[in-house]
Amino acid sequence: MATIKTKRDRVKFASDNVTGACPEVLDAILKANDGDRTPYGNDDLSKSLQDKFSEIFEKEVIVFPTSSGTAANALALSTMTPSFGNIYCHRLSHINVDECGAPEFYTGGAKLVNLNGIDGKITAEELNNSISGKGIVHHTQPSSVSITQLCETGEAYNLDEIKNISEVTHKHKLNIHMDGARFANALVSLNCSPAEMTWKSGIDVLSFGATKNGCLAAEAIIFFKPELVGNLPFLMKRAGHLLSKMSFVSAQLDAYISNDVWIKNAKHANAMGKKLSQGLEQHKNIKIAYPTDANEVFVKMPKDIIDQLNSEGYTINDDEWDGNAVRLVTAWNTDPTEVDTFLNYIKS
Repeated sequence: MATIKTKRDRVKFASDNVTGACPEVLDAILKANDGDRTPYGNDDLSKSLQDKFSEIFEKEVIVFPTSSGTAANALALSTMTPSFGNIYCHRLSHINVDECGAPEFYTGGAKLVNLNGIDGKITAEELNNSISGKGIVHHTQPSSVSITQLCETGEAYNLDEIKNISEVTHKHKLNIHMDGARFANALVSLNCSPAEMTWKSGIDVLSFGATKNGCLAAEAIIFFKPELVGNLPFLMKRAGHLLSKMSFVSAQLDAYISNDVWIKNAKHANAMGKKLSQGLEQHKNIKIAYPTDANEVFVKMPKDIIDQLNSEGYTINDDEWDGNAVRLVTAWNTDPTEVDTFLNYIKS
């Protein structure tokens, strides 16, 4: 009898966005649904996030919950970049290729300046050589830098790399933003503190990702420099991201960062990524394209294997990444047996 493929089967390993919410987050949403709460982020849950995140980052921070990573990135950059400004980023960065022009839209027309980098990461040297035109009225003006953690090839910027990029950024009197869509996965990979990976390394503003690691729809913009907040509350309202029932987003974030849920989830996702990567390395006709630092595995494999996997019900996209590498992603709830099944199918 033929096996009927479920929708979940078809998207297994396609992304860590395919998962549902972890139990702790779901319980928090149900609890937040009990009774009435002040709207527009004036509820107790939303207000308490400031203190909780400040404790985590060992510094007083200002937090704005959002419902999507696109909103977090674009709105964060809008506080740092005027309409005539430049945002320096990797050419494969999410803000450049996957945000449908949102950063340009929310900044009022800022220009994204693409850097080639090395293996998905920009370098301090290339950044330094690319910043130009400051004060020249005919040029868009250098304004901000954005790095992605994990980067576009699944690797983590190490602390020295972040510090060097931040030093160049601040030398030119620009501000630096971190797109932390997989912030927890990078943190676990580097085995450092949130403070060490952000403001202690020079980061000014962080898009704190949670949706990929156990939340339903919850991200946050975190400011390490209060003076950069500017008109963000008004920009969020104008952009439609001041949610009337913000307490449900805040409830997710509160549960996510409590009792190390986010760390536990990321550790499991990373462990499954390593398991998958090590298993694929055993096949002579499959090559690991980039180091597997966390939960994203980039591999080069023959087209016939890709076609076989797609026909078996897996979603394998070989058109999105350089060099025809395909991306496989594990998540907070990836079952080890699912990894074994995938590896055994390839072996057969």
